[in-house]
Amino acid sequence: MIPNYYDEYSGSTEEISSFYPGWTTNETLKNYSSSIKQAFIYQTSEQLDTYIYIGEYATYRSGGYVYEFRDSLSQLHQLGWIDRQTRAVIIQMNLYNSSTPIFTSLSIIIEILPSSGIYPSVRFDPLDFDSKYSIFFHQN
Repeated sequence: MIPNYYDEYSGSTEEISSFYPGWTTNETLKNYSSSIKQAFIYQTSEQLDTYIYIGEYATYRSGGYVYEFRDSLSQLHQLGWIDRQTRAVIIQMNLYNSSTPIFTSLSIIIEILPSSGIYPSVRFDPLDFDSKYSIFFHQN
């Protein structure tokens, strides 16, 4: 009934090597942008200054392969950046509303299940700096 089944995510078997675009170990002669090249280089949690991500099916370590949205995603798609070994895609954005001084951290976790299905989840964390500052600076 399930055409393909891949191993579940495990931090102990997580890939932590760096590659060239297309998940190759040999540099190609093609000229890729620096953001595309960087997307195939593993970054540690210390380099990313981030935390673990808790999904519905697994808890994901905070290191990984990161792409900062600067170019089109079509080239990453052609290079197979998300492939059958991918177990989660985490999209993280920080948003600011200038009319109300509120920052919002948005995390979207798309878990890719061993059965080839996907399970998305979303988390919003609003940060109101006015009330935070009022705690520290307004003493009665």
